[in-house]
Amino acid sequence: MLILLTNDDGILAPGLAAMHAELCALGEVDVVAPSSGMSASGHSITIDYPVISQRLHVGGAFHGESVRGQPADCVKLAMKCLLRRTPDLVVSGINNGENVGIHVLYSGTVAAAAEGAMLGAPAIAVSLETGPEMDFARAAQLARGVIDQLLARGVRSGELYNVNIPALKPGWPRGVRVCRQSTLPIEDEFEVRTDPRGRQYYWLRGEFGEMRDEVDTDLHALREGYITVTPLHVDLTDRQKLVSMQSWAWPPIDHGT
Repeated sequence: MLILLTNDDGILAPGLAAMHAELCALGEVDVVAPSSGMSASGHSITIDYPVISQRLHVGGAFHGESVRGQPADCVKLAMKCLLRRTPDLVVSGINNGENVGIHVLYSGTVAAAAEGAMLGAPAIAVSLETGPEMDFARAAQLARGVIDQLLARGVRSGELYNVNIPALKPGWPRGVRVCRQSTLPIEDEFEVRTDPRGRQYYWLRGEFGEMRDEVDTDLHALREGYITVTPLHVDLTDRQKLVSMQSWAWPPIDHGT
């Protein structure tokens, strides 16, 4: 099995090293990751500047390509230029911090996995909830158990899974739950500050609001101490609205005379 491993925290991140150690038991692991942290970069790609890649030996444990670009750039470059063939699996992570709910739209971790799925490989994004014990080795062992189960059940080309591991406190994780993505909005606000030169600047902060009908979501399950597994897809079409809109009568186009 050929596995492409990437992330959005950078090639030197401990989560990536821990995931590499676990995945090596499954097959050959090629690492292509950003040269620095790219959190909350979403599915952006580099088009106005060259994407530069450099081979590194990381921590005496593995060699990998350090890419000056976005997480999606790393996967695109790997699958178009660097790998000898399409990988059997793309794994992105382990991210330092959870990626549940609408965070998946901002997440570079999920975007990297989504890029792999778009290019024809099954892909899995893995994140660890922030907590006092950021034990990435333990998180990688837990993620490996989920990955093993997915592989045993059969993952297909283009499939995308989002896995989140709860904070590693005593008694957690309490199990694994397959659940839908939460759509609970984030209660964002900008804190207004003034710099030493008297100029205003804005600092974004926000938290998920109070959960209501959220008992079957990734956000709720993670808060309850469960590993969450959510199948995603890159097709954002609102199919119910699509059907209703197809019956609309549109005004004729006036091309002038």
